[in-house]
Amino acid sequence: MLLRTYTREIADGYEGLDSIVLYDEGGHEKPFFAMLSELNAGRFDAVVVSYPTFRLALLMFLAGIPLRVGTGYRWYSFLFNKKVYEHRRTAEKHELEYNLSLLRTLGCSPEGKPSIHLSLPGWALDRAREERRGMGISEDDLVVVLHPGSGGSARDWSPEHFAGLARLLSAKGASVVVTGTRKEEPLVHKVVQESGNTAIPLRRELTLLELAAFLKLADLVVANSTGPLHIGAAVGTAVIGLYPPIPECSSKRWGPWTEKSLVFVADHQRCPRCKGGPCQGNDCMDQIAEQDVAGGALRLLQGTKEKAT
Repeated sequence: MLLRTYTREIADGYEGLDSIVLYDEGGHEKPFFAMLSELNAGRFDAVVVSYPTFRLALLMFLAGIPLRVGTGYRWYSFLFNKKVYEHRRTAEKHELEYNLSLLRTLGCSPEGKPSIHLSLPGWALDRAREERRGMGISEDDLVVVLHPGSGGSARDWSPEHFAGLARLLSAKGASVVVTGTRKEEPLVHKVVQESGNTAIPLRRELTLLELAAFLKLADLVVANSTGPLHIGAAVGTAVIGLYPPIPECSSKRWGPWTEKSLVFVADHQRCPRCKGGPCQGNDCMDQIAEQDVAGGALRLLQGTKEKAT
């Protein structure tokens, strides 16, 4: 797999994965010819480009990889010799299914509905348990994780709404934890403060693998359309996703791939700014009501509890 450094530990050691090539170094893309040299040294037989850019397509072409699979709808698609003609922006199916369409050109067709499972090393789970103990959370506590940021990948439910949800769930006996990256510390602090400190922040920034372990030990994850939502689903935790009414960002394409989930989509017809037209800003996300999300959370938690018993 060709990955950026920050996602490496999620993929490292995954079943069927032999090695990882890093696309960046020191937080920056590797120089073009240094990257090309690595690809040449790998002597790869095929490449499947699931997130295409001109730079990637050109690298694979110049590396002389015999089979180059990619989209047929970019101006640089001539650099691929196995093309798939699907417009992802129309969101007719899930991103996972679009990626499987690329693999089918190589004869890889999974039977039935594919499942996603992220196994975690014991040390990561131990650190997650240590983090919980440090926050005063016992093994028997009902834990709900709120992740209010998205790194700009989606439209976000406001911190005030996340804080309101924290108050509602805390009143039902849940320990509510707010997570975020170092850059999102002000956002995390605002949610905690607005919740009347009924929510608590993590004591430190976790690595992706540590975060995955922390989410696995939780009972529910509530997040905007962003990575931690999918990580929560992959480790088997129930999740709630919050989505804008934009086809390219829709839950049909980017929803959590798990049966243990609920999705709430903003109603652009009720948005005072968009008035039923194309999305003009973040206002539509305010149409998702805290009480509705809290009700959905309680239903998911009850269903998870019943299955466990």
